[in-house]
Amino acid sequence: MQCHVDRSRNVSNLRIMKNYTDINDLSNVEDIVLEAINLKQSPYQFATLGKHKTLVMLFFNSSLRTRLSTEKAAKQLGMDVMILNIKDSWNLEFEDGSVMNLNTTEHIKEAAQVISQYADIIAIRAFPTLADKQKDESEYILGSFKKYASVPVISMESAMAHPLQALADAITIEELKTKDKPKVVLSWAPHPKALPQAVTNSFVKMMQRYNVNLIITHPKGYELDDKITGKTKIEYNQEVALKDADFVYVKNWSSYSEYGKILSHDTNWMMTKEKLGLAKFMHCLPVRRNVVVEDKVLDSDQSVVIQQATNRTFAAQVVLKKILENL
Repeated sequence: MQCHVDRSRNVSNLRIMKNYTDINDLSNVEDIVLEAINLKQSPYQFATLGKHKTLVMLFFNSSLRTRLSTEKAAKQLGMDVMILNIKDSWNLEFEDGSVMNLNTTEHIKEAAQVISQYADIIAIRAFPTLADKQKDESEYILGSFKKYASVPVISMESAMAHPLQALADAITIEELKTKDKPKVVLSWAPHPKALPQAVTNSFVKMMQRYNVNLIITHPKGYELDDKITGKTKIEYNQEVALKDADFVYVKNWSSYSEYGKILSHDTNWMMTKEKLGLAKFMHCLPVRRNVVVEDKVLDSDQSVVIQQATNRTFAAQVVLKKILENL
C-alpha cells in the first residue's frame, strides 16, 4: 500500500462537529482524512474516549458494511452500542398534526426525545422511496431526528447522501494515490434494480473538495442533480472519460430527472479489465459481478474494494471521535 500522507500536519483546526449528515459538516476534508489514517495505524489509541457513552444505531433499512464498521468504530473508542431495526418494530409518524388512527404507532416527536435519553449519539440509516422526489429530498427521517433529538446525529446513509462512504473513499484515494492530483472517474454501470443517488451524490461532493481531477460519465438521462454536480465535467462517452484515469469509481444510480426510473440496461457500460486500463477500481459494495463489473476486474490487484470496506471503520471512527471530543 502506498501512502502519501504528511503526518506532521496540524489537524487541530477542525471546527466543532455537532452532527455528521452531509459532507459539508466537515470543515477540512484533507485534515480529517489524515486523522482517520492516523487512527488506522493505532485503532485503540483513544479507547477510553467513549467510556460510559452509548451509540444507538437505528436501521430503517438493512445494512452489512455500515452496520458492522460503525459498531466496530464505536467499540474501538470504548463506546457501548445499542442497535434497533426500526422496520422490525413499528411505524413512526413524521407528519405534524396527523391523526394517528391508521398504522403508525408513535410520533417522531416522542420517539426522538426518548431515544435521546438512552443515547449520547444517534446513527440513522434510511433509504429513499425513489417514488416521491420532493419527499426524499426533504430527508424527512434524518431531518426529523435532527430536529427533535437532543443528542448528535450521524447519517449511515439517507435518501440523498452517504457521507460515511464518501469519507472512506477519500481515505482510500489518499492512501493509494501516486500523484498530487489524480484523475478520478465516476462511471455509471447497469443494474437490474432502481438504485438511489446517495452514494454518488456524496462521492461527487467529497471529490469536489479534494485535490483531484473529477469526471463523471453516464448515458444521457442519468444526470445527477445539477446543484450537486455544479461545474464538474460530464462526459457521455465512457471510453473518452476513462482515458488516463488513476481511479475509476463504478456505481449504478437511477434517473434523477425521471425520478427513480431505469432508463437503460446497456451492458456496454459494464466495467471491464480492458476499459479500466491501469486505474484502480473502486465500488462501495455490494456489487453484482458480471453486471456492474466483470470478474477479471474484481479479482485483480487493481480492485481496492476491500480496502474501501476496511476504511469504512476509520471513517466512522474519526467522525465519532470528533463528536465525542465535544460532548
